[in-house]
Amino acid sequence: KKDPEIKILIIEKGNRIENRICPKRRRSVCASCRPCNITTGFSGAGAYSDGKLNLSPEIGGDLLDYVRYDKLVGLIKYVDDIYLSYGASKEVYGESEASKKIVEELKQKAIQSNLKFLRSTIRHMGTEKSYEIYQKIQRELLDRGVEILFRKSVKDLIIENGSIRGVIADKEYYAENVVVVIGREGADWLKRRCAKHSVATEAGIVDIGVRVEVRNEIMKKVNDSIYEGKFVYYTKTFDDKARTFCQNPAGIVATEYYDDGLAVVNGHSYGDDVHRTNNTNFAILVSNHFTEPFREPIEYGKSVAKLGNLLSGNKILVQRFGDFRRGRRTTEARLFRNNIRPTLADAVPGDLSLVLPYRIMTDIKEMLEALDKIFPGMASDETLLYGVEVKFYSNKVLVDKNFQSNIKGLYMAGDGAGLTRGLVQASVNGVLIGRGLAGK
Repeated sequence: KKDPEIKILIIEKGNRIENRICPKRRRSVCASCRPCNITTGFSGAGAYSDGKLNLSPEIGGDLLDYVRYDKLVGLIKYVDDIYLSYGASKEVYGESEASKKIVEELKQKAIQSNLKFLRSTIRHMGTEKSYEIYQKIQRELLDRGVEILFRKSVKDLIIENGSIRGVIADKEYYAENVVVVIGREGADWLKRRCAKHSVATEAGIVDIGVRVEVRNEIMKKVNDSIYEGKFVYYTKTFDDKARTFCQNPAGIVATEYYDDGLAVVNGHSYGDDVHRTNNTNFAILVSNHFTEPFREPIEYGKSVAKLGNLLSGNKILVQRFGDFRRGRRTTEARLFRNNIRPTLADAVPGDLSLVLPYRIMTDIKEMLEALDKIFPGMASDETLLYGVEVKFYSNKVLVDKNFQSNIKGLYMAGDGAGLTRGLVQASVNGVLIGRGLAGK
């Protein structure tokens, strides 16, 4: 809008938004699409899986390390207004007086259970609405002359004398500035590129855990008022940080596949009533901080997930919490008599203790028991745990206040660079880089 003459090229590994169709959602059988239409394609994995906009500056990334609080608040409103202009729902969970009363009640109960409750207002687009919104954005970019190459993987960066010169995909493309926004799916790719070209990074964290599935009735108070409850817990035994993440009321548990065939669990929910289920799902993630000499947090997370894939035939394991607590495998018979029916139809009943390290298992158990004091029934024998859920934003690229790396002209943004953990802060990250480049 500000400079119609500027030349912008987007190289997208995945498909156009209208071609991002997951066969498994229709036939319950993964077709092993390469690249995966859930994790790659225009608008990225977060938008296609659920489309949840967390409007709190404290949630969804580390941008407060780079931007003043008041400025970040304004930027969040700016990007939220953009989503609204393209058709996002005007409803915001957590703003009503009734919601505020529930928030105060949750805060009190959380304190009594040694949990920290993080309040956030949320705009939920839903998977199907996200599709419509990002289709409009894609169309406008193309109409404004932005060139987008779909199904093109960037193989390498072109760097000479400490400055970026371009990238190598199907051929060499040259530019004065390159912005790398590869998402969590590309975190390992970025780690290898950074090592090759001496792009400064630091070993960050890797989050490993499970996706929890309960009946909607257990989470009704949160589902109906604030949509998502975010809780942080420092565990009794190890003092590790565990947190809830990505709650999906009346949603479904889903599988994500990465390029190397790695299957990890995730979840999403739709905005309409047609696709509603009887279950709510969310993740419990344990943050693993590594110190020298270990510098391979991504590989560590992958190795845990690969072990789960090995036991399940490259699918997702599911275990009843009662079996998890007793140290026994969940069988088809025990799963069949459960009141809670799995929404991930091809999940394989099994034993997560053969996959997860003892420390992480203990952390998950203790957090579920703490949450049970707020949501009675959470720690029921019938609660379902799916594994493994891993978040690959652990290779943190060192950037300046403009998000430029130590390589001149090479900018980093989003979850894959370890800077954000959600749609809103990723959007703000892009806006900041765009404004910075426009001012040059």
